[in-house]
Amino acid sequence: MEKYFFFLVLILCSFSCTKKEKLIIGGSGWQEIAIVDKKSGKIEWKHDLAADEECNKVEITPKGNVLYAYKQGARLIDRKHQVIWDYKVKEGEELHYATYDGGGYLLAICGMPARIVELDAKGNQTKEITFQTAIPDVHNQFRQIAKTPQGTYVIPFMGKYKVSEMDGEGRFIRSILTGGTPFSAKLIDGGNWLVSCGLGSALMEINPETKEKTKIIETKDLNWGVLLFVAEAIRYQNGNTLIANWNGYSDDKTQALLLEINSDNKIAWRLPPNPEIKNITSVFSFFE
Repeated sequence: MEKYFFFLVLILCSFSCTKKEKLIIGGSGWQEIAIVDKKSGKIEWKHDLAADEECNKVEITPKGNVLYAYKQGARLIDRKHQVIWDYKVKEGEELHYATYDGGGYLLAICGMPARIVELDAKGNQTKEITFQTAIPDVHNQFRQIAKTPQGTYVIPFMGKYKVSEMDGEGRFIRSILTGGTPFSAKLIDGGNWLVSCGLGSALMEINPETKEKTKIIETKDLNWGVLLFVAEAIRYQNGNTLIANWNGYSDDKTQALLLEINSDNKIAWRLPPNPEIKNITSVFSFFE
């Protein structure tokens, strides 16, 4: 019996070891979203966007479907490009953030007022929080937010150069100045915030309790490569950080569109050049 169990474990291990890391990417100014093999940088799947659609968030759901924001709304599609649900915003609003959230979905909508909306598994709205940003230019309000285990929301306000925490009733708890145009906030181990500073060309870790910026990463800290507009960043379990390095505002088109840095700020990987890939503001890692 032990022999058969050993072989079963061996087979399962062999199967899991064949899975490769993939990245699904999208970005403002690029009218496609794509799945690429991380090692080679080759596109394995892509989906066209309409000319007026702007994608600043895309990810793979646990069922393998593709969820993306496109400014006028958020859409869930399968790999055959069939629409599962399509949530459209009101006139004058913009939607730049959509994420899978424990069986349902979480959307963040810029507007007057701004809104955070929760959807069920079928894309039906179940909850809404409205709040004021004090930023009259809707396009300049925010991009990627984060929801904490306590049910609060971490919102990087591009037009106010700060990141704020808001409770579930739309009341602000605290704000921390970051400089730049903060684009994305992620929760990392220990409860700190990982904040991408957009035009500030920096990535920082913030302790929300003390408001201390515990670590700031800029081009001068890297062994090679230049940080441009720092968009979405994700923290791997091994401590490495994957950064979307958007070049839409830069004349320098030679820099890698994705960079992975280790805990010593050394660049461990960069996306191989691929003329099919334009600008990247959103990146999501998965294995299959």
